[in-house]
Amino acid sequence: MQLTAPATRTERTTDRTGTPVAGTPETGVRKTGVRDTDGMAVASFVLGLLGLLVLNVFLGPVAIVLAAVALWRGTARRGRALLGLGLGVADLLVLVVFMSADSTMSWSL
Repeated sequence: MQLTAPATRTERTTDRTGTPVAGTPETGVRKTGVRDTDGMAVASFVLGLLGLLVLNVFLGPVAIVLAAVALWRGTARRGRALLGLGLGVADLLVLVVFMSADSTMSWSL
């Protein structure tokens, strides 16, 4: 008895008549990579947004790396990844501004 769905999803790439298209796999195509990159795009956005408030020295670079990997792998959530990239850069800019105003390696409100 199997309580969960199988790990692989079967897809057929066909034309309008239902004939399989040459050069495309017919069975066993895994689509987990797209889902992973979408998660990376969302995570970069959330971490970049959170990094504006706390731990921007850590969360900014993590958001930048996650967004870059998601964009490189071709995420479906391209806008979210670009926002995460921008927020990661903004995290580092906020850190630099507050560090220069405070003359220390950290900042506090």
